[in-house]
Amino acid sequence: MADFTFDRECRTPTSESYVIEMDDEEIGRVDLHYTAAVTYATLSVVERLTEEEIRALISDIDERLVLTNDPFREDLLVTVWTGREYSSYSDEDFEDESLDDDDDL
Repeated sequence: MADFTFDRECRTPTSESYVIEMDDEEIGRVDLHYTAAVTYATLSVVERLTEEEIRALISDIDERLVLTNDPFREDLLVTVWTGREYSSYSDEDFEDESLDDDDDL
């Protein structure tokens, strides 16, 4: 069975985001949103994960992340996206573009 690790990126009073690793390789992320009765999860993983690995990952997310935060939740609804990482962007990536736009004024 796969051994998943979770590294929290951020947390608010009603949500959390984690990077997911398997065998020291980043394989995805999960965003959790807590309501009074239901926890909603958006799970984005690499395409190569099998159905069995995805189900094991969801079980781990429920046991290790969700139930430790909200042991009385009524349901966990998970939307799973698969794909490949395209890129990451930050404000710095767009600074040159905004300077070019200012020149047009």
